[in-house]
Amino acid sequence: MATATFSDLGDAQLVERLAEEKDRLFKLRFQLATGQLDNSARIKETKKDIARILTELRAREIEAAEAAAGNEAS
Repeated sequence: MATATFSDLGDAQLVERLAEEKDRLFKLRFQLATGQLDNSARIKETKKDIARILTELRAREIEAAEAAAGNEAS
């Protein structure tokens, strides 16, 4: 999934998507261990998607903290 698509999602949807991606990664690793995985590049793609989601969540957290700090300073 592209980065632009993650920024369009809400916080709850991102958390839900993160859980789905982590579950997908678990299943892919299990398939790799049992020799059933056909395309091992999917593991790398899934890890990158997880990182993109976590980055977007962290950016939103920082933005909210800065907004709160700006309101307190006023």
